[in-house]
Amino acid sequence: MLHSNQEKYRLLKRGVIYDLIGMSTMLVPFAGPFLDIVWAPYAARQMRKMYKGNEGKIASVLVFLEEILPYTDIVPSFTLMWLYTFVWKKQPAAQMLRVEADK
Repeated sequence: MLHSNQEKYRLLKRGVIYDLIGMSTMLVPFAGPFLDIVWAPYAARQMRKMYKGNEGKIASVLVFLEEILPYTDIVPSFTLMWLYTFVWKKQPAAQMLRVEADK
């Protein structure tokens, strides 16, 4: 099943938004770490929905750790996963993508 460029870039847009939300918790004094406790499992679940297979499982664990650990919110995990999937990886990207309809 092939996916269009539009779907591919929709996934990038969604990932950038999730990265910005994750980074924004650093800007909230004192409450930021508590927001990360809520955000980390949600971000991991979204990563798993966006990317299938072992790569998605590994990425979901990594995004959870990145969001839950202090001072690591600056890492753009979703964007890096998109780059890995569509730019750096040698395997055809269409096999790696699971696109869900935006609700």
